[in-house]
Amino acid sequence: MKNIILFIILSSQFLFGQNDQFTLRVEGLGCPFCAYGLEKKFKKVKGIQQIKIDIQSGKMTYNVPTNNAMTLNDVDALVTKAGYTAKGISVLRSNGKSESTGDVNSEVKPTAMGNQTAEIKVSGNCKMCKARIEKTAKSLPGVSSAVWNVDTKILKVGFDNSKVKSIDIQNAIAKSGHDTESSKADASVYNSLPACCQYR
Repeated sequence: MKNIILFIILSSQFLFGQNDQFTLRVEGLGCPFCAYGLEKKFKKVKGIQQIKIDIQSGKMTYNVPTNNAMTLNDVDALVTKAGYTAKGISVLRSNGKSESTGDVNSEVKPTAMGNQTAEIKVSGNCKMCKARIEKTAKSLPGVSSAVWNVDTKILKVGFDNSKVKSIDIQNAIAKSGHDTESSKADASVYNSLPACCQYR
């Protein structure tokens, strides 16, 4: 009986207690607030543990349950949504196998406060949307350029990250009635848009 119980415990640990260990090198971390924004994005991953971010080296590590089946592409997408670039990603799977892309060992120097560019997904339909989105982005202090593509729905924006952050730009655009990757427009604002601009 004891042997059966021990077998069940060990089997449970094998099936449900295994983690994959991820290491990535992130470009664009300039301050603790940057690291906080990146960590906040990753904390949405179910079961994620032991998140550590070193701003000086640009290195981030964490563990995630194996049954999440998290891929390198999933990691890259999360980093991009947070407004940064993954220069290298590696994972040591619980079964001993490893995968990697780029170089996770070379040091990344912190990004100096200054000009950055970002690509942000923004919902919209037409040229009226384009004018509204671009005008809203350009109205923010620190934004130097903003071009929204009607077909791809991507806003390419240049900004001074010592004056404004990507999330600030997204919040402002959402307030104008357009959903972004991280901010959703209030229903009342959205409903006040011209019919041709209502994308939902």
